[in-house]
Order: sequence, then C-alpha cells, then structure tokens
Amino acid sequence: MKIAVLAGGTSTERDVSLITGKMVYKALKENGHQVVLVDVFMGYPGEDYGTLFTSDIDFSEQIQGITEKDPDIEAIKKKRGGEGFFGPHVLDICHQADLVFMGLHGANGEDGKVQAALDLEGIRYTGTGPLGAAVSMDKALSKQLFREGGVPTPYGISLKKGQLLPQDVSYPAVVKACNGGSSVGVYMVNDRAECEKALEQAYAYDDAVIIEQYIKGREFSVGVIEGKALPIIEIAPIEGFYDYKNKYQAGSTVETCPAVLDEALTKEMQHYAELAYEVLHITSYARMDFMMNEKNEMFCLEANTLPGMTPTSLLPQEAAVLGYNFNQLCEWLIEVSLRK
Repeated sequence: MKIAVLAGGTSTERDVSLITGKMVYKALKENGHQVVLVDVFMGYPGEDYGTLFTSDIDFSEQIQGITEKDPDIEAIKKKRGGEGFFGPHVLDICHQADLVFMGLHGANGEDGKVQAALDLEGIRYTGTGPLGAAVSMDKALSKQLFREGGVPTPYGISLKKGQLLPQDVSYPAVVKACNGGSSVGVYMVNDRAECEKALEQAYAYDDAVIIEQYIKGREFSVGVIEGKALPIIEIAPIEGFYDYKNKYQAGSTVETCPAVLDEALTKEMQHYAELAYEVLHITSYARMDFMMNEKNEMFCLEANTLPGMTPTSLLPQEAAVLGYNFNQLCEWLIEVSLRK
C-alpha cells in the first residue's frame, strides 16, 4: 500500500508530531508498505514528487528528538514563507497515496481542518472525521457534551480574551488554553493572582481558555479503538504534573499498564471512556484522559483524537498489553480507519 504520513505542522505540538511521524514511517516501511513522510507545512520542494513512493530516500533521518520546551512556531512560519497551510506538493503526494496516516497533533491537524480538506479532496486518512476532531479539540465544547452525555468531568468555566476573571472561582484550579494539547498552555493556580498571571500566559496560545476544578488524585488514560476501551494506563510524574516535559522526556514519569485498579473501577473507567468516544462523535480511535480523586470518583478531562505515537506515548503501551507491538498497532489503526 502507498501511504503518506503527515507530520509537523504549525501547532505547539509540532516536535511531538514529527517524532510520531518518524516512528510510524519506520514501522510502515518495515511492514512492507511504500511510505513517504512529509511535513504538512514545510512540504516537499522538489519537482520529483511524482516518484517519491518508489525512491530510496530516508524521509526520517533529519528528524531529531523532542526538546523540553514547545517549538517557536513563528520562526517555523518565517522559514517557509508563502501563504496557506499546506506546503509545496503536500496534496499532490496525498493524492498519489492509497491512504494518509495522520501523524499530526494539536491545532491545524487534530482539530478537523485537515480532515475536512482531505475529505473534500477525496483522500482517505486515519483517525476520526472532521466533526469528532473539532468538538474533541475544543475543551469547552467537549466538556459541555460530556455533561449532557453523562460523562463525569470537572466543573469548569470558559473565558475569552478580554473578559474579566469572575470573583467566585474556587482555588486551587487549573487554567487551560481551550484548544491546546500536550499540556502546553496549562497552569496550576492557587489563588486569584496566580490565576490572572496564568490567564495572560494561556492567552498567548489561544483566545479562549477554561478554568477548571482541580482534582487531586491519580491520573489515567484509556485508549478507545472502534468504540472499545483498551487496558487503562496510570501516569505518575516523578515531579510536578503531567506537563510537556514530563510527557516527552524519558524517565520523567512512571507509567503502569494495566493500571492497578479493582475490577469494578476498571470497568467503570473503561465505560466512561467508551461513552466519551460516543458523545464526541469520534470514529476509528482516540484516547481519553482521566483523574480519580481519593474517594475513587473519576473525571474525564479530555479526548485526544490523534494520540501520540512516540517512544513514551501511552496508546502503544496500552496496545502492547493486548499483544500488539508498535508495528502491529499501526496496521490495526489503518484497518479500523479504512472501515469508517
């Protein structure tokens, strides 16, 4: 099969996406596919794009690791120049492929825009469609749908840039950029002064934010493939919370899969993960993040419709418990996506 892996882009998760793309590219090559890895924003500048699937180019060799800080997106945009999101020949390469493997994360990749463009072009791709991607990316909207659909979620309020911080916010709280990912633009606050500072920082990433009830307890994640929950993984950062650094720097977090939970709690959390998948109109696959307090009450924080596929990512660890290695997981995701 000819497969174009899309990675990179212009979100704060650009570096993570490039590593996801590199890992998936190598796995699919090993699986015998003809594969091209392309940065969706930078594109492929050469005029020989028509022969890339049969070339011996190693498209992954220039991709490095993930740094401790999110990338400078404005510098990336200046590097390419030009107008529009899709880089040179990206759509041409996608049209040649039998399938596009979506290795994108964050804005302009995980929010339904690229999915909608590919749909209009008649190009098949992995993961959910535009609707599921869009509502899942918007934390305020997904929280509303969770409440209406019976998925427990922390109490939260949404604000837009320019609105005043309400006086009745309870602390501690969590401030989040509404459409961010990889915990970029997420801040723990203990009082009003810290909250105002965090809002200023979060607005640098998004014009909308949510201020959410802080849940003290254990953190979990649950992959869902074709509506069925995978084994639960528990995430325990060695220091601080599960922020950008702790997510992608090896050794920063202890991850246990399957999580040490009794059968009743396991089934309950998996049920809510499957319900979240349903109420957010997700198809193919996703990953749901949860917190559980000291009373064993669980709260769904958000959905990730293009989960990371890096060396430290959670979905591959969950699939491994079911007997799927990384290469087999990539094939599984392709199979379920072709059935949507």
